[in-house]
Amino acid sequence: MLKEISLDQRPRERLVKIGVENISDYELLAIILQNGTFGENVITLSQRLISMYGLEKLNSISLQELMKVKGIGLAKATKLVSMFELNKRIKSGTIHNKTIKNPEDVVMYFMEKLKDLKKEHFFAIYLNSKNKIIGEKLISVETINQSLVDHREIFKEAFKYNANAFVLVHNHPSGDPRCRDY
Repeated sequence: MLKEISLDQRPRERLVKIGVENISDYELLAIILQNGTFGENVITLSQRLISMYGLEKLNSISLQELMKVKGIGLAKATKLVSMFELNKRIKSGTIHNKTIKNPEDVVMYFMEKLKDLKKEHFFAIYLNSKNKIIGEKLISVETINQSLVDHREIFKEAFKYNANAFVLVHNHPSGDPRCRDY
């Protein structure tokens, strides 16, 4: 139990004492999870999670996958998924009311959002007359061997937002941006 660990060795107290940048990854995770499970304290649970997946993979594990891990129920799984999603949003920056000046502006936002997706996703970003983003819409997610994009969906949303222009964006889950040969 965490109560058996001396007060000065507990993650929250160590963070206060030596600073957030000086505690380990598993201690940060333990602070977020708050408590362990029967027979396993939160520190051991955090160490086990990181050793199983590593921080990079833990970042992209689904809610359902996390809940299969002993000691991770719905509450802990939703905390973790929410924390990683918040991190992605912070890294990508806010998109609404952002002015698009060049393709790199779009890449900077969508790179973080799309990089860990296992299927191809096709988005439309809607702009006003000053190239400020006024909305975005997921248009399609790939099927087994193709991405189907209905142009009517793209235009329907453009009318809904009263958009002056739109930008189309999609990812390549394989990491290979070359076109597929069918």
